[in-house]
Amino acid sequence: MGTPLLHVDAAVKRFGANTAVAGVSLELAAGEVVCLLGPNGAGKTTTLKMILGLETPSSGRVQVAGIDVAARSGDARRRMAYIPEQVALHEAFSGIENLRYFAALVGGSSHADDHLEACLERAGLQRDAWRRRLAGYSKGMRQKVGVAIALAKKAELLVLDEPTSGLDPKSASEFTSLIRNLAQGGAGVIMATHDLFRAKDMATRILILKDGRIVRTLDPNASTYRDVEEAYLGVFEGSE
Repeated sequence: MGTPLLHVDAAVKRFGANTAVAGVSLELAAGEVVCLLGPNGAGKTTTLKMILGLETPSSGRVQVAGIDVAARSGDARRRMAYIPEQVALHEAFSGIENLRYFAALVGGSSHADDHLEACLERAGLQRDAWRRRLAGYSKGMRQKVGVAIALAKKAELLVLDEPTSGLDPKSASEFTSLIRNLAQGGAGVIMATHDLFRAKDMATRILILKDGRIVRTLDPNASTYRDVEEAYLGVFEGSE
């Protein structure tokens, strides 16, 4: 077996006396979608920040495509794309102008319009919105521009933080299908979410976090929606 796309080895992150992540270990291969489930404070976002190189582990190690993220964060980030809950785009630009700007910013080179249009099409953004300013965009449309940026960058690993939060059911379903298609095309995806049912639909593996630790691992293909819900509730029953 070759080098995993993502390797997190006993990662710990402390903020003073508070331990936000308490020894998380996981691996992710190309084509996999790993969903991190847990309430606020479970350590999901801090884990993603260590993967992105935005936080340095207090101990342990994070590697992306064999690159140590703490030692070579710039090289590692070139292999990744980050899609947060709210994608930050320029309001005065159109969809394709945002894509052109951010693709050049992260990739260091310009892209022909036909390539950018192909990325927007693959991301599922309707053609009549490509050259409209962002003022009329829904959250789901903005997320699709974020995915198009990842496609233009040819990111191997997509890091998603609550990307379906606030989406209407149709947009959430479209986003789920899009992520599945990207994984089938060879991308690796790690996503933090509160949405048990989207995780079941999207993931190849579900990890439940509690107090900064992975406490349950579920195979969505061998689990029903009820199984996922019961596993989650079983972990946190009486915790709140």
